[in-house]
Amino acid sequence: MIAAGRVSVDGQVVRRFGARVDPETSEIRVDDMRVVTAPDKLYFALNKPRGVVSTMWDPEGRPTLADYTGQTEERIFHVGRLDTETEGLILLTNDGELANRLTHPRYKVVKTYIAKVPGPVPHRVVREVQKGVELEDGPVEVDSFRVVENEPPKALVEIRLHEGRKHIVRRLMEAVGHPVADLARTQVGPIDLNTLKLGTMRALTSREVSELYEAAGL
Repeated sequence: MIAAGRVSVDGQVVRRFGARVDPETSEIRVDDMRVVTAPDKLYFALNKPRGVVSTMWDPEGRPTLADYTGQTEERIFHVGRLDTETEGLILLTNDGELANRLTHPRYKVVKTYIAKVPGPVPHRVVREVQKGVELEDGPVEVDSFRVVENEPPKALVEIRLHEGRKHIVRRLMEAVGHPVADLARTQVGPIDLNTLKLGTMRALTSREVSELYEAAGL
């Protein structure tokens, strides 16, 4: 890869095999995708159960993310939140720059949700959501919206959007007459739940971290 000119360090293509770099300060890229090498950075995916508060501590004594993360060498924090009654993917890290970008709507990192709502969901509702819905605190525009299952008396819909206003998916579906009964987040940017079991956590692979950096424009 070095001989082919696919590796760069701090913006410069490196062709010398013996070149030395500082993994803590240098920005290393392969095929223009950043390779995260800082040894103290941690990245995890957690499948949060319903009823768990998206904090590391709760004054009311409710279950929190800390009950599922165990002990880590460095203090980690959650990237964004899921409301207590929503389950699914939440990322945890001690990489503040990446966390800020993943949560800020400016960088348009898409989050994917599956919601159970009263069915059937008619085509006019699909068109309405795709066009954009006006809420009390401003319009919400989805990146995509589709019906996954549409068997009365329930339906499953997939909502993809890059903003994170409080209860945005629940308020959106309420506004179009199909209030959410159950809600789960299945994906954040390129990271998918896949086979991660409810209530378990795993470390992200180096490739997944690089893909997250790419999605966040880093």
